[in-house]
Amino acid sequence: MRAVITVIGKDMVGILAKVSTTCAEANANVIEVTQSVIQEFFAMVMLVDLSGMDIEIDELRERLSANVQGMEIHVMHEDIFNSMHRI
Repeated sequence: MRAVITVIGKDMVGILAKVSTTCAEANANVIEVTQSVIQEFFAMVMLVDLSGMDIEIDELRERLSANVQGMEIHVMHEDIFNSMHRI
């Protein structure tokens, strides 16, 4: 099972490190990541494999929000993400 994590907000040092560390602690494997900084704004989309994860997806979402404060973070199952973005 895979999920898409999006992170948007004001740029600051360590965002990618905090998100990837939180995923690693939950045993979620980062497959792909893309990020951009436009002036002072940070945007990241990350694809993660949840098959080895030892917590529920809602718990991952809560941990990410707690560890990366001040950012808008969404964690969505890949199937839901694909359904929402289908034309």
